[in-house]
Amino acid sequence: MILPSLTEAESPYNRPVKYSLFPPLGLATLAAYCHECDEIDLVDQHVEKLSTDDCPDLVVIQVYITNAYRAYQIADTYRSKGCYVILGGLHVTSLPDEAKQHADSVFIGPGEDTFPEFLKDFRAGKAKPVYRSIERSLDHLPPVRRDLIKRHLYLVPNSIVVSRGCPFHCSFCYKDAFFGSKKSFYTQKVDDALREIERLPGRHLYFLDDHLLGDRRFASALFDGMYGMNRVFQGAATVNSILKGDLIEKAAKAGLRSIFVGFESVNDENMASTNKYQNIHYEYEEVCRRLNDLGIMINGSFVFGLDHDGPDVFRRTVDWALRQGITTATFHIATPYPGTAYYQEMQQQRRILHSQWDRYDTRQVVFQPKGMSTEQLKQGYDWSYREFYRWKNIVRSASAHSNSKHMLKHFFYTAGWKKFESLWTLLINGRRLGMMTPLLEAILSKVSKAGEERELGGGNTEGNKIEQPGKKIDVLEWEGLS
Repeated sequence: MILPSLTEAESPYNRPVKYSLFPPLGLATLAAYCHECDEIDLVDQHVEKLSTDDCPDLVVIQVYITNAYRAYQIADTYRSKGCYVILGGLHVTSLPDEAKQHADSVFIGPGEDTFPEFLKDFRAGKAKPVYRSIERSLDHLPPVRRDLIKRHLYLVPNSIVVSRGCPFHCSFCYKDAFFGSKKSFYTQKVDDALREIERLPGRHLYFLDDHLLGDRRFASALFDGMYGMNRVFQGAATVNSILKGDLIEKAAKAGLRSIFVGFESVNDENMASTNKYQNIHYEYEEVCRRLNDLGIMINGSFVFGLDHDGPDVFRRTVDWALRQGITTATFHIATPYPGTAYYQEMQQQRRILHSQWDRYDTRQVVFQPKGMSTEQLKQGYDWSYREFYRWKNIVRSASAHSNSKHMLKHFFYTAGWKKFESLWTLLINGRRLGMMTPLLEAILSKVSKAGEERELGGGNTEGNKIEQPGKKIDVLEWEGLS
C-alpha cells in the first residue's frame, strides 16, 4: 500500500516537517478489511523511501492530483512485473479514464464499500476493472490498522478521522467530485469514535476531518464523551459552526487547542461566486475573539486569485490576519481541480493555462485570473508568506492577545513552525521527531479564557461588518483546498 509523495515534497518549497506532522489514514483504513494472515507493507513516501524491487501480489496506490504522475510511474513499474495494481483517491475519481491506463482496477469514490468487495473478487480471480462507491456508512468500519503506521516518523502519530466529507457544496472543492450525487457527509457512531480514541496512546490527537463540527449532534456527543480524558487535540471547522451555540466551548473543554478555519477571502462577492453561501453575513472578527477567549490557536486559511480579487488583496488580507492574532496562516493560489464546478467554469471561459497536474499545488498559477496578471498573483502570494512570518509580524500578531500566556504560546508556536526549519530537518533525519511532541503539547496547554463568565452560545453575529481601508465589506470564509 503506497501513498506517493506530492510533487511539492521534492520541490524548492519542500518543508519536511509539513509532511511529518501526522500519518494519513486512508490506506491504513482500507488495510483493516484484509485478512489477518495477509502480509501488508504500508509506505508513506513523504517520510520514508519507497523501494520497487519487490513483487507483491497486490499493489494499492492512493492518488492525489500532484502525485498523479509519480503514482502512475510506480503503477507502471509494478504492472511490468505482473503485479495487480489498483488506483483510487481524489484524482482517480475525477479522471478515471486517465487512471485506467495505469491500473488493473480503479476505484471511484470512497472505499469502505468497494474495497471489501474487490478483495473478495480478487481472491476469487474475478476482479472487475472499475469499482464505484454506492453505500455511504461508517457503521461497521473496522479499527484502523495502526500497527502498519510507523509512528516514530511523525510529530503527532495519533491522527484520527471520525467522519467523511462536508455538508457544504463549494464550487472549488474536490468533495462533490469525490462523493458524486450520493451522500457526501456522514459520521461514525459516537461510541465507535470514542473507542477509537481510547485505543490511542499519549495525549495529543489530530482530527483530519474536513469539518469536525459539521454534524452538531454528533460533535456535541463526541466532546461530552471526551471530557475528562485529558486529551489535547487539533481539528478543522467553518466560521458559522464556531459562531453558533456553545459547541466550540464544549470542544475547548474537551481539549481543543488549535483549529483550522477557512477565512479565505475579504470579499463577499468571491464567496457568493463560489457557492460559499454558508459563510456570508458572519463576522470574522467575532470568530477570532471567540477562539482567542477560549485559548484556541487559529490556523487561518486564505486563497488568492478569485475573480473579485485585485492586486491590493494581499496586503489587506495579511494586515487583517495580523490584527486578529491569527497564529499561523496557510495561503493558497486558487486552483481549479478537475471534476469541480470551478474547473468547469474556468474551462468554459478558456482560462485554464495547462493540465500539468503536478503544478496544481495551490502554489503555482494554472489559470488566468481576472483582476490581476498571473505574475502579480504569484508574486503577491509569495509576498504574503514572507510578510506574515517576518519576526516583527510574529511579535505583532502575538501581541494582539490580551492574555500574556496566550501571547507566549502564539509566539513560540508560530516561530517554531516557520523559523527553525534546519532544526526540524535535523530531528526528522535523525528519527528524533518524537522528542518534540511533549514540547508541542506544553505549548498547546490550556489558556484561561477572558470570556469565562459570559453565557455560552452568544457568538452568532449575523449581518455584522468590519472596516477595511477604503471599503466596507463582509469578511467571509472559504473551506480551503485539501
